[in-house]
Amino acid sequence: MFVALVCMSLSQACSRPPVSVKSIPSAVVSRRSEVLDPALLNEAVGEREGDAYRLGAGDLLLVAVYGHPELSILPFPPLGADSSVMSRPAGLLVDNDGTVQLPLINSVKVAGLTAAQVRDLLESRLSEYVKDPKVAVQLLFAGNIRYYLLGQFTNPGLKYSDRPLGLLEALTLGGSINLPAASLRSAYVARRGKKLPVDFRRLILEGDLMQNVRLKSGDVVVVPDRQTEQVFVFGGVPASNPSGGAVPFVNGHLSLLQALALAGFGMAEHFQGRLSDVHVIRSEADRGEFFIVDANAIMEGEAAPFELAPGDIVYVPVTALANWDMALNAIIPFLDAVSGVLQPFVQIKYLSGH
Repeated sequence: MFVALVCMSLSQACSRPPVSVKSIPSAVVSRRSEVLDPALLNEAVGEREGDAYRLGAGDLLLVAVYGHPELSILPFPPLGADSSVMSRPAGLLVDNDGTVQLPLINSVKVAGLTAAQVRDLLESRLSEYVKDPKVAVQLLFAGNIRYYLLGQFTNPGLKYSDRPLGLLEALTLGGSINLPAASLRSAYVARRGKKLPVDFRRLILEGDLMQNVRLKSGDVVVVPDRQTEQVFVFGGVPASNPSGGAVPFVNGHLSLLQALALAGFGMAEHFQGRLSDVHVIRSEADRGEFFIVDANAIMEGEAAPFELAPGDIVYVPVTALANWDMALNAIIPFLDAVSGVLQPFVQIKYLSGH
């Protein structure tokens, strides 16, 4: 009896027409990609692997003047020196003001120079007292190198190194990264107040050593918490719409409609703006993507939801825009107000001259 019921059920199921699944089109009207010009990239990153080290306060140098041991600063005490001499650090210390003190020529500014440049400088200065001086300069100890590791490290804080490090090596100074809680997409290296175009996801998750930039002393490496991820929403008619601004992610996700609603755009009757032409700038490190999205079609169920990524810039234009250049001219004044938290692609390409 049971077998008969099963067979009857199967025959009825087979006789039913197949369920049709309607494919919902994408809400993306247009999309294009862009990569930073190599010249802009090199200018932003600065030093590369193999570049000569530049001296700073705390560095220890050997300075040898051939044929003139009385003018030399040796890396070791002379033979027969007493114990007080033996206990002192050997070499020539760069002072906090970036200078060194040498016989005959007194104070010499060396901070920011390479060892070869210091050699040429000392030979020039000594030539006033010594005929055709030959000088050798060697770095004995790098005491000037320090990095700041902040955020999702097991051991964050100020870190010192006895030699220049690449980013991957410097990350190990902070222990390990708490990957489940870390926002690698929002992570960055800050140098003199500007972010470098480094892709932490490609470096850490994919082993892309092209992202392993050489750090400079004083660089700040920040790996934020995922809870701080956000997008930036702007646009519409100022007199009739909210001002917009930063919108946080909700449990790690945020759609375009959610962002518009949280920012107050498009949900009120008095709203003025083209939701059918929402412009989205998405960037990471040296790469950018530009979308035009029909938010009206999403609201009417005629297009699939559009998921945003951390750092996205969303702009609702007031009127139809002929091209992206017009959109950027309208967006940039908004970006200036939040430039410090934007992705480096946008900072370097659009805000570096502002």
